[in-house]
Amino acid sequence: MRILVVEDEPRLLRNLAKALREEGYAVDTAEAGDDGLYKAESYNYDAIVLDIMLPRIDGWELLQRLRKQKRTPVLLLTARDSTNGRVRGLDTGADDYLVTPFDLPELFARLRALIRRAAGQVRSAIELGDIVVDTRSRSVTRSGHSVALTAREYAILEFLALHRGEVVTRTALYEHLFDESDDTLSNLVDVHVFSIRKKLGHDLITTRRGQGYCIDVH
Repeated sequence: MRILVVEDEPRLLRNLAKALREEGYAVDTAEAGDDGLYKAESYNYDAIVLDIMLPRIDGWELLQRLRKQKRTPVLLLTARDSTNGRVRGLDTGADDYLVTPFDLPELFARLRALIRRAAGQVRSAIELGDIVVDTRSRSVTRSGHSVALTAREYAILEFLALHRGEVVTRTALYEHLFDESDDTLSNLVDVHVFSIRKKLGHDLITTRRGQGYCIDVH
């Protein structure tokens, strides 16, 4: 999944981006509100982590302008004593908030919940026949046995599983799984899908020629 972090404090921004990448996310960053708004409008992120106090345009304006165009899930970072700020953020269109300072496991859990809800998935475990994708532990089992996937293979499988029944184009997979700094090869998704099929069965992911990939299993 691809996350945008908009935060003007350089150290916190670096630490958040590093932690999210280690958790398996593709991460883009912005230190100013206008830069964050441009990226949020230009790319289809799975979630946005948004600070309020930003240079040039603040988080309120960014959120308000974004909501005129997109429904991207937004996790707002707010100060501990800012009850009015949290209320204003939710009323403006934020989906959730996290009080600073915060623990990284809570940030990860809230992002997972936002991404699941946006895809209409309530539970952390996605069942695909005898295959179970656990978005909480980022693990996969088949008939109760653990199956080892690389981080990129897991990301592709999770995205297709969250959008099962839908045809997902290769372009959409690239946009959601690689960040702005990635130098990707044109056939990289195909290579990973081939590997997933070898490990989990060739019938799991269907290729729609000229369109993309689809998981139809329920």
